[in-house]
Amino acid sequence: MNGFSPTLDRLKLAWRRSSAPAFFAWWGAELAALLPANLRARLLRGPEVLLLTVHAQGLRVRRERTHDVLAAIPWAASNEVQRADFARACAGIDPADRRLVLLLPPDSVLQRRLHLPQAAASDPRRVVGYEIDRQTPFKPEQVWYDVRVLQNDSPRGQIAVELIVAPRSEVDPLLEKLRGIGVMPDSVDVGADAAAVSSRDGVNLLPPEARPRRPQPRRRINLALAAACVILLVVVMLQWLDNRRAALDAMQAQTDALRAQARQATALREELVNAAGASGFLAARKRAAPSALAVLRDLTSRLPADTWLERYSQDAQGQIAMQGESAKAASLIDRLRESPLLTEPKLQGVIQPDPQTGKEHFDVAAQLRTSGNGTDAR
Repeated sequence: MNGFSPTLDRLKLAWRRSSAPAFFAWWGAELAALLPANLRARLLRGPEVLLLTVHAQGLRVRRERTHDVLAAIPWAASNEVQRADFARACAGIDPADRRLVLLLPPDSVLQRRLHLPQAAASDPRRVVGYEIDRQTPFKPEQVWYDVRVLQNDSPRGQIAVELIVAPRSEVDPLLEKLRGIGVMPDSVDVGADAAAVSSRDGVNLLPPEARPRRPQPRRRINLALAAACVILLVVVMLQWLDNRRAALDAMQAQTDALRAQARQATALREELVNAAGASGFLAARKRAAPSALAVLRDLTSRLPADTWLERYSQDAQGQIAMQGESAKAASLIDRLRESPLLTEPKLQGVIQPDPQTGKEHFDVAAQLRTSGNGTDAR
């Protein structure tokens, strides 16, 4: 824990020197300006500071925010009357919000401006405590003091601080008087003017161990609100991640659907290309091969009158088969070879004579010529 404290002090110092406090102060003011006036006044009210000024006749209690005098308690009155007057001055103020500040006149304190090494910035009050007897005519145990870090320019590697010292011989009697009527100041400050009643310097001459410990119920509320903010932030981040994941899943599903459609379109395109190729091939074959009507017309003109066909067939590959009878079947091959539409005519099997008709039975096969062989298919 001892090793953690210097680190925490350095972090606090770095935070104070950064621009973050000013930014958050500006941001908070901008957000507060959006609130209704009544709610803004309640939220920004903060602690109720009561300034205590001790003079020869008695104690004066003044509200810092409005400078209204709440009570003037004479020392000549009894302790019961003084306590009652102070209670009436504090009426309507939540004790948890009440801060009592004892103001000392400026001429009752000693102020010195010092330069310290940069390393002392984490705890300047403790460092200056060793310099009390050197910088003032008092010993450390004879004074109440505080140190304020100044924002003005200082030599490189150093910081400028202001030491405020008040003799305990003057402060302790005042504190004893206040304790006698049940008043425990939260801090001992220095008035900014000679009357020491209207404003203060913002220091606390009381050492930390002498400052009263007041309950801070709002701290628990603030911690609970901070924890709730953290939880809400985590929930929002998780919800954002869940939304992103849902959007990613939806995009993935859409991508898969589009990919399936693309594959289907590709398959359809391939089928279309194949069908177009097949139809083109068939069309080319059809254009290249002569039509059946042209072949029959050519055969009719070439076969002699004493020849007739019993059977004629033509397949998709252009193979032609003819069966019939002719007076001279062997001469048919020569006639068919002269045809521009046929090629490779040849007899299939043996020519057989028909005793009833006196003619020869033949079986001839041939191949259609295509345009690739230089033949007009028309």
